[in-house]
Order: sequence, then structure tokens, then C-alpha cells
Amino acid sequence: MAKEKDLIKEFNDYRTKMNDKILEDDNKVLKRIFNLDTNAYAEGTLDVKTKELLGLVASLVLRCDDCVKYHLESSYNAGVTKAQISETLSIGTLVGGTIVIPHLRRAYEYWEALEKNNN
Repeated sequence: MAKEKDLIKEFNDYRTKMNDKILEDDNKVLKRIFNLDTNAYAEGTLDVKTKELLGLVASLVLRCDDCVKYHLESSYNAGVTKAQISETLSIGTLVGGTIVIPHLRRAYEYWEALEKNNN
């Protein structure tokens, strides 16, 4: 379990540290982008789970491992099940093609870490 916990902690610590540094620069454009991102995934006509799963598909297709991890964790925290994640990742892999398979592997590894860390 320590390995899984380290994987999650390392990602979240780095993300927080760097986001804080970016926002400290007081760049209006970057702050607005961060705010837009936060508001886009808030509850609306679509529920949070749906929005996170949409973000996960887009992140997988765009091959952004950090984004995939972020949306996996947000999905997990929103109560998405492993079966729902698996189906979502299958759609992302279909749309993205076989080039996303390495990202799919890392997504499964991160989801397993989330499950083990929270059990």
C-alpha cells in the first residue's frame, strides 16, 4: 500500500506546489484559465461524475497522463465505480486509437492505487 500511497501523494504534492507557484505570479490570463477549469467541472446541467468522465476521455485521447490522473482521482472522489471507469477508458482508447494504450496502462495503475489507498 505504501507504493500506491506514494504514487498518489507524489502526484498531488507536485501538482499543488506548481499550481501555487503559477498562481503566485498573479497572471490574470492564467488565473482565469484555472477559474474556468474549476467552474467547468462544477455541478450544472451535467452532474460532476459525467463531467469528470468526459474530462477523462478527452485527457486519454490527448495523451495527458497528469490530466488522466487528475480526472481519475476526481471521478473516484465523486463515487464513480471501477466498471464505469473501465467503460470510459474503453471509449477513450477507441477514439484515441492504440497509441493511447501506454496511457491506458498508467490509468489502470493509478486507479488501482486509488482503490488500495482508500480501502
